[in-house]
Amino acid sequence: MLKKKTAWIKMCERVVACGIVLILTKVIIIIECHAVPQIHGNGESDEIGPEFLSKLSNTTVPIGRDISFTCVVDNLGHYRVAWIKSDSKAILGIHTHMVSLNPRLSVTHNGHNTWKLHISRVQINDSGSYMCQVNTDPMKSLSGYLDVVVPPDILNHPEHNPEEGVCQEGGSIALICSVTGVPRPKVLWRREEGKEIILRTESRDKTGVKTVEGERLVLTNLHRSDMGGYNCIASNGIPPSVSKRFNVYVNFSPTIKAISQLVGAPVEREVTLECIVEVYPKPLNGWYRSEGNIKLHNGNKYNISEEMINLYTWHLNLTIRHLTKSDFGTYSCSSVNALGKSESLIRLQELRLPPKLTTTPTPHMQTTGKSRRKHPASHKKGPNEVLRFQETHIANQIQQENEEHNEGIDLLKFTNSENSNGVIKSGNINSMINKEEVNIQHPKQYGQEKTSKPSGTITSPRTPWIFTNAGSQRPARTSNAIVAFVTSFRLFLWSVYHSLARDARRVSSVVH
Repeated sequence: MLKKKTAWIKMCERVVACGIVLILTKVIIIIECHAVPQIHGNGESDEIGPEFLSKLSNTTVPIGRDISFTCVVDNLGHYRVAWIKSDSKAILGIHTHMVSLNPRLSVTHNGHNTWKLHISRVQINDSGSYMCQVNTDPMKSLSGYLDVVVPPDILNHPEHNPEEGVCQEGGSIALICSVTGVPRPKVLWRREEGKEIILRTESRDKTGVKTVEGERLVLTNLHRSDMGGYNCIASNGIPPSVSKRFNVYVNFSPTIKAISQLVGAPVEREVTLECIVEVYPKPLNGWYRSEGNIKLHNGNKYNISEEMINLYTWHLNLTIRHLTKSDFGTYSCSSVNALGKSESLIRLQELRLPPKLTTTPTPHMQTTGKSRRKHPASHKKGPNEVLRFQETHIANQIQQENEEHNEGIDLLKFTNSENSNGVIKSGNINSMINKEEVNIQHPKQYGQEKTSKPSGTITSPRTPWIFTNAGSQRPARTSNAIVAFVTSFRLFLWSVYHSLARDARRVSSVVH
């Protein structure tokens, strides 16, 4: 019995001890829960907690730039501000101390209510959400997003994406422009010099377009005219846009053609023979004399030159100096490359020039009422011959006018010598005796009408019959005897006219 009583007493002691421990634990928990408010808050239940004064901004920045987030917190009290990367839940820094080992990250505090997180030379993996957090209960935080963009770039993989495409004429080729960038760049293909990109189908139908979109450009049924540069241009709205040039080459055998297959030239001159050849790759060009297939070389006799017009077109020239009879014959221009050979023939023959024309005197007669007929200059006259002809013609006109003027003076002198006293010596002319004025209408000479009145001296109009020599510097003169005869005959006609007029007046007076 004693043993049972002792065991029961011990069990009761253990139960009491456990109860005391539970009570003490509960008391400690209650004390800890109310300890901080009682110490820092002075037991006041209406405490003002931390408050954010502005939002955390979202930022877009190109790669490589510097960026910072700003967090403004008022009434922070004993709490602390922490920076956290939301997607990874990694703590970057607390207050002014860095937790992250990334050397591009740092935090600053202005001593009042502003905290900043700095990120220098941002990278693609810096993109994401960032949080400014205050360790209150419950926790308070603000979030901002960083978007890192990357300008476009074209990858260079020569082994997978060669910058040159070569194929045979009629074949196909694919050009690939691999690009990177954030956001994903847009790729456009353009041809150099504003040419159209020719897209052909299996049925050989073709379409010309200015641009083709996509990283891959496929050209089928290639023609030699498709040769040249093709540019791939990548852009995503983030400057600068980038481009890359791809060269397309088409191999084909030469095709040659002479500009003129028959050429004429006179001896002692020089002549140039010309050919146009289309070929790629670059050919070996040459000139030959068909008689004996002799190859010609540069020297005193021959000058050989060639000019590249575009990627596949060449202009060939052969100049032959000091032509002789033996130089006339057949020549050939030739072009050869690894795919074939082509040639074209040119026939050079002698051109016989007509003999030089010499100016010969050609007499002609000028008559009243008709203009002198001008002899048209020959188109075959040289510049010196035309100049000599013009000088001779002008000299002839000046000399003729001087001669005609001198003839009029000679005629006046002859008339005055016949009428030394200024009176016409004729028995039938009485107009001066009767003091009557008579208007005499002379025939039209040289397209003009002349009215003259008898006076003390009567001059005879110059004779229109003047014979000249168009090819000579000295025009022919009218002999003095002919001039005297014509003058006397005109005086006789005038005297008869006045006599008849006087008789008519007398008859009229008798009748009245």
